[in-house]
Amino acid sequence: MLPWASLLFLGVPGHAPMLPWASLLFLAAVGGHLAAAPKPMISLHPPWTTFFKGEVVTLTCIAPRVRAAGNIKWYRWYLGTEMLCETPGNTLKARVSGRYKCQTQDSLLSDDVSLIFSSGWLILQAPHSVFEGDTLLLRCQVKGREKLGTVKYSWNGKVISTSDKGQDLLIPQASLNNSGHYQCIGFLERNYTYKSSNRIIKIQELFPRPKLEVTPPQPTEGGSANLSCHTRLPLERPDALLSFIFFRDRGVMLSNWSRSPELQITAIWREDSGSYWCAAAAGVPSIRKHSLPMQVRVQGVPVSAVLLETQPQGGQVLAGERLVLVCSVAEGTGDTTFFWHREDTGESVGSKRQRSRRAELEIPAVRGSHAGRYYCTADNGHGLARSGALNVTVTGHPGEGGLVYSEIQVIQLGQEAAAPSSLSLSSSSSISFPPQHTSVVYSSVKTQLPEDSAREVRSQDEDAVESYENVQFA
Repeated sequence: MLPWASLLFLGVPGHAPMLPWASLLFLAAVGGHLAAAPKPMISLHPPWTTFFKGEVVTLTCIAPRVRAAGNIKWYRWYLGTEMLCETPGNTLKARVSGRYKCQTQDSLLSDDVSLIFSSGWLILQAPHSVFEGDTLLLRCQVKGREKLGTVKYSWNGKVISTSDKGQDLLIPQASLNNSGHYQCIGFLERNYTYKSSNRIIKIQELFPRPKLEVTPPQPTEGGSANLSCHTRLPLERPDALLSFIFFRDRGVMLSNWSRSPELQITAIWREDSGSYWCAAAAGVPSIRKHSLPMQVRVQGVPVSAVLLETQPQGGQVLAGERLVLVCSVAEGTGDTTFFWHREDTGESVGSKRQRSRRAELEIPAVRGSHAGRYYCTADNGHGLARSGALNVTVTGHPGEGGLVYSEIQVIQLGQEAAAPSSLSLSSSSSISFPPQHTSVVYSSVKTQLPEDSAREVRSQDEDAVESYENVQFA
């Protein structure tokens, strides 16, 4: 299918219409200050580059910034000869063929504009420059007062339109595919046929394919990354509006369309690794270009300096109280798996996986069996690291003591010389004393913690020595 799906025709008016590129003014502001352009530009009025001999075209040298008033230098090249002239203003009336350039004070030479003044009977008029999205207007003109009947336009040797009203050819939104060789054929009312010379028309890019830049090129997990979609507008189209969008892999949209060519990712992770690309679009919906994909690999930082701590500190805890084993790393990114182990038994006591440098394992109520040596390990996929071992001791309290035995000493009054008698009773034993004896009773309750029979039995409670008179023990 030829790129002529939509063609419009305009009747030949009494004068050429003023096209958007007939007069160009380039002013660029950077930080509130005018930015000097590297070179001026030439605009044409009328906007064509082909004329009949004897006609006149006005060239205007447009400089973004002129430091001081002065003459404009004009250069013309024709058949290998260079000619120079100066004008007090920025315009020049051109009547002869050649390549024209202009120069202001302290500026570079402008791009050239080629003008043709033809002696033929039929010419094809086209604008000097056409960008993507511009309206391409072609005009078939006959010399003198002759009138055209039917006009045919051809592109690369193929007829693309035929009109019996002598109309112009209008392509509303030109694309790069519309570049090529153009020619018009005019049929006069007196059955004369004329052909124009071939014109090469090149549709220029409004902006080149964007290029994606990622800073830093290999971001670190948890850090930020800045994406920039770079392209540029031509000097003739500084006011064109561009929009940008960013993607990852196959259609994962990272942003909406925006005027900003940059996107900042505040925190990037290993799973965000992949193929990144961006797209730029002009105000004309049909102009949209994608960057080449760029592989981004997010770098992880291995875990290091693993440390095991306890709450309460020091690893000493009372039986029945809460114990927290805290495993932390000094460095490490991404999801980290923490493991807790007992070194003395070799068993694993718990694990957690989370995006953190610190994790806790809680034992709600400690028992004597929890005493031992503990250590922890951490692994974020870049290698496993281990902490040093920490000793956990569990001490008892009265609420968990067990009665081992009761010791009761009986001293008979009036028998000082006799040695005191001592009896040991279990918690379920009972004793009877002989009647009619006054005695002093001293008792002591001995306890020890469960599962701790090897430890020294300790006195848990002592009763004060008390005298009992005329008391009979049954």
